[in-house]
Amino acid sequence: MRPRPITKLCGSLERRLTAYTIAASASGMGFVLCSQPAAAKVVYTKANQELQLNTPLSLDLNHDGIVDFLLHFDASTYGRLTIFVQAERSNRVAGYCRHLSQSCWASAQLPDVRVGPNQRFGPYSLMLFADCSDARVSSCFGQGAWNNVQNRYLALKFSIKGRVHYGWARLNVSVNYGVTAVLTGYAYETVPNKPLLTGKTKGPNIVTPEPETLGHLARGASMIGE
Repeated sequence: MRPRPITKLCGSLERRLTAYTIAASASGMGFVLCSQPAAAKVVYTKANQELQLNTPLSLDLNHDGIVDFLLHFDASTYGRLTIFVQAERSNRVAGYCRHLSQSCWASAQLPDVRVGPNQRFGPYSLMLFADCSDARVSSCFGQGAWNNVQNRYLALKFSIKGRVHYGWARLNVSVNYGVTAVLTGYAYETVPNKPLLTGKTKGPNIVTPEPETLGHLARGASMIGE
């Protein structure tokens, strides 16, 4: 039986197929490398600090001596109590605005929420309004995202030496016969621009990149063959 003749491809098509093979092989090797979890470190600080009236509480997430945020618990002469967070410099807080009232609130995040570039950060500051005649003994009526919550988190975006980092601060806020707010801990991610989960306090912060698709490989091969 005669062997079938070998048909030679035209130069352009052959170059493209070769390029695709090279790209696919390289990307396959890259997938093996990139699919390994990229480890980063979460640094957690335990706290038990109650906010005091008209005395800002400083929050230095990475303990470099630079205040990143201030927590305020202020009282007016009309029995209005306000809790809010103040972001220093270009730092930001995850939150939202109510269009009708024009009030912008810092979100009270649940545990295991991803804090990172996917969230909306801004100068969102308000946490709680409470109306009561006396901060400690009178029945109070509260409103806002932080009204009577336990183990909720501020999602924070801040700068270390000009690089963006993400972190969180955990608080308990009680509104009943008086108002109390307690900072129970805070944490940040050591690698710039890497997300972390609210409530994660130890161990490596694992982020796995999404794998390349065949569509990406094909596009890469096409570009090489141009």
